[in-house]
Amino acid sequence: MISFVAAVDQRGMSTARDDRDRDQEDELTIPRASINKMIKEFLPTIRVANESRELILNACSGFIRFISTEANRICTQQQKKTISADHVIQALEESSFSDYASKAKETLVDCKAVAAKKRRQSTRLENLGIPEEELLRQQQELFAKASRGAKKRSMHLSFF
Repeated sequence: MISFVAAVDQRGMSTARDDRDRDQEDELTIPRASINKMIKEFLPTIRVANESRELILNACSGFIRFISTEANRICTQQQKKTISADHVIQALEESSFSDYASKAKETLVDCKAVAAKKRRQSTRLENLGIPEEELLRQQQELFAKASRGAKKRSMHLSFF
């Protein structure tokens, strides 16, 4: 963590924070279960010591903080209020992590495709061509039918 902060300082970024902010930042980490799952997926036959897992967790959190800070700086320079994927990719390209920029672009394309597919699926009801009022009427009719069926079954059972 110290070397990460030193690297950030060398880039001229402000690291002045009060103790409360530092404590909150230290609490924000990737869930250990997620790290364990990734380690198991990438290294299924290798045992990884708990100390190493903690180091990986801290490195991942530090990487995320660093890239987020850089993307925020770029966003602010462009007078934008929301960090976009382009800001993150630019932060990767401008930092010592430029090798990851192309993979990030591929991942972004995949994420957009998944989001588009979800949007198409969410409009499935709209594509039925049946007005919402008619769908509601059909739903209420099915509920009433199910209720009548349940009452008949309970009456039938009461005769025994």
